[in-house]
Amino acid sequence: MEIKKIAMAGTLESSDAQITVEPGENGIELTIESSVINQYGRQIRKVVLETLERLDVKNARVTVFDKGALDCTLKARVECAVYRSNNMTENLPWGGVIR
Repeated sequence: MEIKKIAMAGTLESSDAQITVEPGENGIELTIESSVINQYGRQIRKVVLETLERLDVKNARVTVFDKGALDCTLKARVECAVYRSNNMTENLPWGGVIR
C-alpha cells in the first residue's frame, strides 16, 4: 500500500502511541521516541515494521511517539495512520483480516 499523504493516529496519553506516516522514497525510515525505549525499543521497532510489511507499505517515513503502548495498540495505530493516508474510511480490514 502506498502512503499518499501525511496522516496520524493515536495520542500522547499514557499507555498510547502517536504514529505519523508520510510518503517516502527510500524504503521505511523509522524514528522512535519512547519513554520506555531502553526496555522495549527493539520490540516497538519490530511491531511497527511487521505491521507495515503486513500492509505492504514499501516506502514511508514513520514517526512513533510512544508512551508505553502495548503491541496491540501500536499495531492499531499504525494501521489507522496508513488507512487515513489513503482516505480509507469504510470496510477497513482491521487486524487479522490483513493477509
